[in-house]
Amino acid sequence: MKFRPLHDRVVIRRLEEDEKTAGGIIIPDSAKEKPMQGQVLAVGPGSRNEKGEVAPLDVKAGDTVLFGKWSGTEVRIDGEDVLIMKESDIMGVIEGKSAARKKAA
Repeated sequence: MKFRPLHDRVVIRRLEEDEKTAGGIIIPDSAKEKPMQGQVLAVGPGSRNEKGEVAPLDVKAGDTVLFGKWSGTEVRIDGEDVLIMKESDIMGVIEGKSAARKKAA
């Protein structure tokens, strides 16, 4: 099944956090918080402005983004848990080496 978000909605896959702290302590699953970083899988065409024109979104598929802890709605699409949220719930795009490293993992 292919999923295409509507309007200003974005589909995001959460990126997994490290299972160890910087000091080497292993964090059990029960103590982990849900990651607030994710990779954009799909974006809608954009929202309509007051003139009725479609305003395109600032994020695109493949971007690594930071979002709020309670943002979005969790759904399962093709056996994968993803988040669907409005673009306004995204705080920003993560750029640079750390974003590239997280994508490769």
